Amino acid sequence: MCGRYAASRGPEDLVGVFEVEKWEPEETLAPDWNVAPTKEVYAVLERPLKDAGDSTPVRQLRTLKWGLVPSWAKTPEGGARMINARAETVHEKPSFRRPFLTRRCILPADGYYEWVTGAGERELEVEGKKKRPRKQPYFVTPADGSVFAMAGLYEFWRDRTLPDDHPQAWWVTCSVITTEAETGPLGVAPAEGPRSLSDIHPRMPLMLTPDRWDAWLDPSRTDPDDLLSLLEPPPGGLMRAYAVTTAVSNVRNNGPELLEELAAPEEATLF
Repeated sequence: MCGRYAASRGPEDLVGVFEVEKWEPEETLAPDWNVAPTKEVYAVLERPLKDAGDSTPVRQLRTLKWGLVPSWAKTPEGGARMINARAETVHEKPSFRRPFLTRRCILPADGYYEWVTGAGERELEVEGKKKRPRKQPYFVTPADGSVFAMAGLYEFWRDRTLPDDHPQAWWVTCSVITTEAETGPLGVAPAEGPRSLSDIHPRMPLMLTPDRWDAWLDPSRTDPDDLLSLLEPPPGGLMRAYAVTTAVSNVRNNGPELLEELAAPEEATLF
């Protein structure tokens, strides 16, 4: 699962990292260390420029709303529930199968937050029998300090209650693709606590390594089997995880202090 992440890098960094050709300065977002569903987020995508008279896809840095609203939805209310798409079924689900074929993106992040709970409660969560109580938050990020490139999807939704020329007539929303969490050892593990990502949570955002960026963003690739092959989990040992303040559990808290590593967890984590 991915329910919260940090994204503090600005457009000047992301444009270079992802070889972006087009972005609009007026869409610049403030650094956000506590990105929650329904917030505006950066996305890297490839599509023709609007009103350019040319169908050639251009790599763009765009601002989207996190929480995918299907194009066929009557209202946008369900978007807050569609923040994640499972890699194993993304090609089958009605809300995701069309954007999976033609509207894929990368959602850049510093890393993501997840809350540790006991093993028994995790098993119940996997079975869908119980909502997990949140406990000690951990921040998961690439061990080498690089951008965490999350595989994502985006979609357009037309608000039919507004005229065509209204600035909010079209919504552009997105979802993070998740996969099974790694069971192998972390690249850098905390002194005490989880030794693998699966110890923290059974799911994780699917990180795309740079060698897959071009293929994932290419809208001309529409073969489902070809695309599913790009969703293979990355090599193990690339991530580190560490305990952070429980202040991150409140979405109103936002600042670089949320990423400060704790010497020890604030709460017992049942390890």
